[in-house]
Amino acid sequence: MARAEMTFLNRREEDLIHRQSIETLEKIGVKVHSHSVLQLLEEKGSQIDYDTMIAKLPEEMVEAALETAPREFALCARNPERDLPLPAHPYPYGTTSGLATNVTDWRTGEYRASTREDAGEFAKLGDALESVDFLWTSLTAGDVPTLAHGPHEVWVTMQNTSKHVQGVTVQSAEDANVQIELAALIAGGRDALKKRPLMSVISCPIAPLAFERGAIEAQVEFAKAGIPICSMSMSVGGVSAPITVAGTITNANTENLASLTITQTACPGSPHIYTSESAPMNLQTGTINYSAPERALICIALSQLAKRYRLPCFVSDISCGSEIQPNIGPFSALAVEFLGAACNTDIITGMGSVDTAMGCSFEQLVIDAYIWECIRDFRKEVEITEERIGLDTVAKVGHAHHFLTSKHTTRYMREETTQWSAEKLKMLSADAATLASESKKVVEQLLKEHEVQPIDAELIKQGDEIIRAYEDKLAG
Repeated sequence: MARAEMTFLNRREEDLIHRQSIETLEKIGVKVHSHSVLQLLEEKGSQIDYDTMIAKLPEEMVEAALETAPREFALCARNPERDLPLPAHPYPYGTTSGLATNVTDWRTGEYRASTREDAGEFAKLGDALESVDFLWTSLTAGDVPTLAHGPHEVWVTMQNTSKHVQGVTVQSAEDANVQIELAALIAGGRDALKKRPLMSVISCPIAPLAFERGAIEAQVEFAKAGIPICSMSMSVGGVSAPITVAGTITNANTENLASLTITQTACPGSPHIYTSESAPMNLQTGTINYSAPERALICIALSQLAKRYRLPCFVSDISCGSEIQPNIGPFSALAVEFLGAACNTDIITGMGSVDTAMGCSFEQLVIDAYIWECIRDFRKEVEITEERIGLDTVAKVGHAHHFLTSKHTTRYMREETTQWSAEKLKMLSADAATLASESKKVVEQLLKEHEVQPIDAELIKQGDEIIRAYEDKLAG
């Protein structure tokens, strides 16, 4: 099958980045703010300095992790028809973003702090949109106890989608086990969850080359439970990584290899996704620059490295605007979005994000979902066969005649020629005011009419009790 893909690194450059990553892990090491995880690594051959909390990982340990990491697995869903096999085929899976602390209220237009109810409603909208393949816990439940917001977000998202759920909050080992317990309720127990992971989790290193205690101890618990880990390096060139493209790529790659090694040390064979949200800084503001051309180059390079290691990867996104906008207009945003989709990533994120990912918009989620329906078709697979080349048909049609009435045309016209929704394209082509108005209508209609596959009421009651017990323990 033929498919358009982009490359950035040649083999020599790939080899160099890999060698530099290995040298970093062996000589500089990574800081792990957890004695229990350091002990785990030491037992498997890592050189540990407990005073500085630095773990130096030998090449053999990293190679062993690459050997035990599964090449293929699925992000499973309550509705098995929505299971997502990895690597993705034929084009990447699209998802939302998170963990935003603000939301644009689609009813009033007010930009405000998000709540648990907002998180559930946003998940319901994502469940209704066909091109949103799975849901992050996109919005912070700002109206619940701070240390318990992660389980609340996972639980309310699971109730409002039958698609796969990806958690974003990993605060501690105990917090992780509460989330695992909630997912296990739906799956039918921990063993069933391990066979069919209904959730996965984002676990971010702290660039450069560090792992926070709560998050890394949570990652170990998730790995033991068979929950897929996305080791999201957020290397910002010039801030938390070298300013150069090469330096940012190498830092992100090194952090992914370190995170993978920790996952496989905790539980060999546990599913792990090579993940990055890395980009250069904006030289004017010092913030991350999602629209920089270098951002796309970093995405393409990291997808090449992930495939070199034969790992599923998640290294690209839909750009995050500052307000409701088509994103198909600004050249830089469109170019970065398209080039990122054209790399060999298995997952793209960012749908519904505004305010440089600090906020979410219901209307923007609809707009991004419609745009992704168009962009993903550029990654479609095409068969190149004698039958499809159609020399027999060419001979029958003859010189200077047309193919309009040939059987070859009628057989393949729908399959080979993309037809986008005229209604959706019209909406995306509207001016900003009309776009906001029309997308709001879609939000209102979908939230009113869409029905989410329900969870048994007794299971919901049990899940609520698990969260209440956790809140009581935290309060004590």
